Amino acid sequence: MTDIPLAKALKRAAQEPSQRPAFYRALMEADVFVIGHTDQPDLNAQGHLTIPAGANVSLVNWEKADGSPVIPFFTHLEALQLAIDAETSYLSLPARSLFELTRGATLFLNPKSDHGKEFVPHEIDALLDTGMNQKADTRVVEKETRVMLGQPAEYPTAMVEALQQLLPDHPGVTAAYLCLMHDPEMSQKPTLVVGFEGLDLEVAMSEAGSVVVDTAPSGQAVDFVVVNGTGIGEYMKKSGAFYEKG
Repeated sequence: MTDIPLAKALKRAAQEPSQRPAFYRALMEADVFVIGHTDQPDLNAQGHLTIPAGANVSLVNWEKADGSPVIPFFTHLEALQLAIDAETSYLSLPARSLFELTRGATLFLNPKSDHGKEFVPHEIDALLDTGMNQKADTRVVEKETRVMLGQPAEYPTAMVEALQQLLPDHPGVTAAYLCLMHDPEMSQKPTLVVGFEGLDLEVAMSEAGSVVVDTAPSGQAVDFVVVNGTGIGEYMKKSGAFYEKG
C-alpha cells in the first residue's frame, strides 16, 4: 500500500464512514494530480508542472458509462500512471484550487484504483464552503408546533454505529440521542432526529452530517438538534442516549 497520506485517508474512508470527515479535511489541505497542461508550463525541481498565475489550463475529461463527462484526478502520481495507457502531461495543484477551477463539473478521484470517490457539483460546493461534503439547511420554528415523537421501528444501526465511532473525536459532545419525529405540517413522512448535547458543537455536527448523508436509511430525512432539556430534548433524555462521553 502506498505511504501517501491522502491515499491512506481515502482507503480508510471507503471502509469506515466515520473516517470520511478526516478524509475531507485531508483532501482540502492536499495537492492532487490531474491530466492536462497549461499554456505557460514551468517545470519545477520535483519534475512535475506547476500552474503560474494567469495561465490557461486544459484538463482532460473522461466519459462515464452513461456518456456524461467527468474530470479524473489523483491522490498521487502512481495512481495517475495506473489509470493511463500512454505517456501524458500532468499537473499538480492544491485540491481546493482544482475544485475552484472546475466548479460545476463532476470529478472522480483515483479512477481505476481499488478505492475511488466521485464528487458531484453540490458536494464540491459544500467542500469549498464548509470543508465537508454537505451543507446543513437551518429551519427556525416560528410558532408553537405540535409534533409526534417516538422511536424508529427500524433502527438505523449503520448510522448510529458510525456516529458512535466519530463522536469520541469531539470532546465537546457529552451525549447524543435519537428519536423519530413527525410534523404533519412539514412532511407526510417522519424524520429521524439526532440530538447533540454539550459545548462547541458546530464542528461535530458538521462532520456528523457527512457521516449521516452516507449511512442513513435510503430516502430517510435526518434532522439535527441541540439538546437543552426542553421540548424534543426532554423526550430524548428520557429515552436514553446512544452515545455518552467516556
